[in-house]
Amino acid sequence: MPKQKLSLGRAWYAIHTVVGFEDIVAEAIMKRAGVFDLTDKIFNALVPKEKIWVLKGGKKELVEQKIYPGYVLVDMIIADDSWYVVRNTPKVTGFVGVGVTPVPLDEKELNEILQRMQKEEPEIETDVKVGDLVEVSNGLFKGLKGKVIEIDNERHKLKILASILNRETPIEVDFLQIKRI
Repeated sequence: MPKQKLSLGRAWYAIHTVVGFEDIVAEAIMKRAGVFDLTDKIFNALVPKEKIWVLKGGKKELVEQKIYPGYVLVDMIIADDSWYVVRNTPKVTGFVGVGVTPVPLDEKELNEILQRMQKEEPEIETDVKVGDLVEVSNGLFKGLKGKVIEIDNERHKLKILASILNRETPIEVDFLQIKRI
C-alpha cells in the first residue's frame, strides 16, 4: 500500500534543508534522481535567489542572496519512490506540508518567486519620508542622526539635516546607508 497520496501530477514543492547547504542539496537531488532512474518524476531542483544592492566598504555592490534560506524548491511528481529519494537526500530535513504529506506551492506564490529570481538589477527603494528621523548606519557620517529633508529617488540619495558641531548641517547619504529611528 503506498504511503504517499499520489498528486494530481507535476508540481513544485518546498523542502527544508540545513541552512547553508541549499545549493549542495539541490545538486544532490538532481544527481540522485539520475542514479535512482527517477528523471521522469523529479524534473528540477532550485534554490530561490535574487539580486540585491548592499553597501560594502562604502560602495554599492550587486550581490545574489537566497530569498528563503533553508529551503529548496523541487519540481516533481509525488510518489513513494520520488518522495523517498528527495526526503532522504543528505541535509534535507523534510517537505513543507502536513505531516509527511508534501503540499505543492500555490501557482501565484511560485510565479512571484520566479519573477523575483529573474530581475537583473533590482530597484533600490526606501520607505522613509521627508520629516522622518534616521540614523546613518555606515560611511563617513556613521552614527549621526537627523531628519530627512529631501529624497532623490533617481540617484538613490537622501539629504538629512544632522547636528554637526552644534549646527544643523545638511548631508547627503545613500538609501543603503540609513536606518529609521
